[in-house]
Amino acid sequence: MLYDYCVIGGGIVGLATAMQLLEARPGASLVLIEKEDALGLHQTGHNSGVIHAGIYYPPGSLKAELCRKGAQATKDFCAEHDIAFEVCGKLLVATNPLEAKRMEALLERSQSNAIEVHRISEGELREREPNIAGLGALFVPSTGIVSYAEVCRAMGRIIAARGGEIRLGTRVSAIRETADTVSISSDGESWQARKLVACAGLQSDRLARLAGLPIDHRIVPFRGEYYRLPDEKSGIVRHLIYPIPDPDLPFLGIHLTRMIDGSVTVGPNAVLGFAREGYGHLSLSPGDVVDYALFPGFWKTLLGNRKSALVEMRNSLWKRGYLEECRKYCPGLELADLLPHRAGIRAQAVRRDGTLVHDFLFAATDRMLHVCNAPSPAATSAIPIADMIVERVLL
Repeated sequence: MLYDYCVIGGGIVGLATAMQLLEARPGASLVLIEKEDALGLHQTGHNSGVIHAGIYYPPGSLKAELCRKGAQATKDFCAEHDIAFEVCGKLLVATNPLEAKRMEALLERSQSNAIEVHRISEGELREREPNIAGLGALFVPSTGIVSYAEVCRAMGRIIAARGGEIRLGTRVSAIRETADTVSISSDGESWQARKLVACAGLQSDRLARLAGLPIDHRIVPFRGEYYRLPDEKSGIVRHLIYPIPDPDLPFLGIHLTRMIDGSVTVGPNAVLGFAREGYGHLSLSPGDVVDYALFPGFWKTLLGNRKSALVEMRNSLWKRGYLEECRKYCPGLELADLLPHRAGIRAQAVRRDGTLVHDFLFAATDRMLHVCNAPSPAATSAIPIADMIVERVLL
């Protein structure tokens, strides 16, 4: 069968794209191909479930705009489809004078992005969060929490209701573009589509290379390791508690996150992963390691970030070091409070020169669009990201 559209990838960006394509072209034929046996099992299903407000991003940037739009779109989608979410707000806590200075710069950035943020004093912080210590904080009232796995399942139902076909447990083995169509093959099956969109996340560079596209980056997996607090400490905070981020680092730091199921997690750190899709502590894929180890950009990135990499690795191997990061703003936590919790893996695109890609990265031909990098917070921004992709596909 010849489909109008094929979408590869059943994470939240792929699902939102398929959903929006069918909304823009009612009656079009579409097949979504996912190699796993369920939707949203990788980055989407392993993130912290935060609906971000978008205060971190440069004013006027695409990331800032998409996050702001995405936060509202996510809340509207959840309300329309009876998905539980909560707007609990976030506190970014300054624990030393340097962080207090960075806090002021972050406040200016948030104001430029037209995001409601309030500066609160040390006393006000103590009133709001008796278990949190700091010199002051920024309060972001619009930040929320949700289960993005539930969002994915709802999007899957909408795609099916609009006539789309979802093929689970199907690994793409070949992609070939001709003047009129794109051929997609799996073991013993093949499909033809007039247009293809690949939203493959952790495997995005491999899908692009499989399609013959000349890319100059690799996906390097970074593990985000979390702990869960015991049930008796699930009321330790009322809001999400984040540190003031270091602008020189690509990650936000260890934070306390209220989850939609009522639990509280602590994390993540950011350590090099030895498997793109290995969530266990000792997960190892020799093929994945060789893939990035042979890429010169990986070593340049490692050298340029060696100091922070060593700190993150130490905290991964030494639980007490991880605890000390948490105790900077939550001094009442004890070692016994850090219970096991599932890890997440971030697909970090790295260029040949060692530059970390922080923005969107696409590779396109006449009939294909590969989303090679959809930066955090892609889950929050998924619906407007999909709108942007659909606009490009329908040109």
